[in-house]
Amino acid sequence: MKNLIKKMAIATIALTMFSCSDDDNNSNQPQTIADIAIAGADFSTLERALVRTNLVGTLDGTGSFTVFAPTNDAFNRFFTSISTPSNAITVENVPVETLRGILLNHVINEEITSANIPASVYKNTLSPFSSATGAPTISMFIQKEGGVVTLNGGLGTTELPRKGAVVTTADVDASNGVIHVVNRVIQIPNIVDHAIANPNFSTLTSLLVARGLVPTLQQTNTQQNTLAPFTVFAPVNTAFSPAVLGIYNGLANDDLRTQVLTYHVVSGLNVRANAIPSGNIPTVQGQGFTITGTAINDAGSDVNKNIILTDVQCSNGVVHAIDGVLLPSFN
Repeated sequence: MKNLIKKMAIATIALTMFSCSDDDNNSNQPQTIADIAIAGADFSTLERALVRTNLVGTLDGTGSFTVFAPTNDAFNRFFTSISTPSNAITVENVPVETLRGILLNHVINEEITSANIPASVYKNTLSPFSSATGAPTISMFIQKEGGVVTLNGGLGTTELPRKGAVVTTADVDASNGVIHVVNRVIQIPNIVDHAIANPNFSTLTSLLVARGLVPTLQQTNTQQNTLAPFTVFAPVNTAFSPAVLGIYNGLANDDLRTQVLTYHVVSGLNVRANAIPSGNIPTVQGQGFTITGTAINDAGSDVNKNIILTDVQCSNGVVHAIDGVLLPSFN
């Protein structure tokens, strides 16, 4: 790893956020992601965060990374949002492991230029789900509409706030990957955050809100008496056909509607696709279902539903998308 003092010297000869002056003898030498971040005048907070969490070496090393780099203003907004009048949070006093997890939530272990971003895709960040060895890493939902790239749903609205960001400067090339500058710190998403971020889950999200289930699915693994972590089998919008919504809305009361939704949730387990068990899978609703391959056999219908997307890893569990609504038996 290059000496940190040498990296700091780069900043003194930088003319812009990302480039050195023409007089710099090393201007034609490729810079690593760490070099560029430390040299950028608008990334002094990011620099301090990388140093404090010992991540400079990671982003200075060999590999091929995509880094979504928050500006100083983005960090200021984030720390202000989590501070209280009696406890001002800064990059110097936030717990190191918390800060490290947040920073790694901005890094993907492959180089993705803006031209190669599809309309929507999930990618794994380097932020681990837990401290366990080999723990899965948190997913990021990336969207592109026209030339606008949003991460985890962007910023949302006042009525429906989101914890993501928007790319403001794309494709800053580095010797070991690429940097995209973002306007917010990308907070680590829980199950509800990921459901809100992806427009394909908008119908499910509205039903969860109506039944008051959002606080349940926001529970963390560290709370007492929590049901987390969760494994959620989440129907996409097309699963809620007029016929299915007719069945749902035609149920005798709200308790039965809540049971339909909780029938999609397994509590106490973060079950990835490669570890889905055979046999009955119990749910929060009480009844179970079985999975063979990608087909789900529920208790209340004769038509199998299918898993169409797996392993959207959240901070408090994992989501698998399905193409139909699971129904318990009400007989």
